[in-house]
Amino acid sequence: MTQEWWLNALWSVTPTIIIGILFGLIIYAAINGDRKVRRERANVEGEERARFAAERAADKTRTAEGE
Repeated sequence: MTQEWWLNALWSVTPTIIIGILFGLIIYAAINGDRKVRRERANVEGEERARFAAERAADKTRTAEGE
C-alpha cells in the first residue's frame, strides 16, 4: 500500500517537474540568445563609430589642406 502511494505521488509530480525543466531551458536559451545579439550589435556599432570617426578625421585633414 505504501509503495503504491509513493508511486502515485511520483507520477503526479513528474509532469510538473518536466514542464518546469523545459520552461527553464527555454528561458535560458532566450536570455542567452539576447545576450549574444546585444554583444554582436555593440561590436558592429563600435566598428561603425570607428569608421565614421576615421572618415570625419580624413575630411578635416582635407579641409585643412585646402582642397
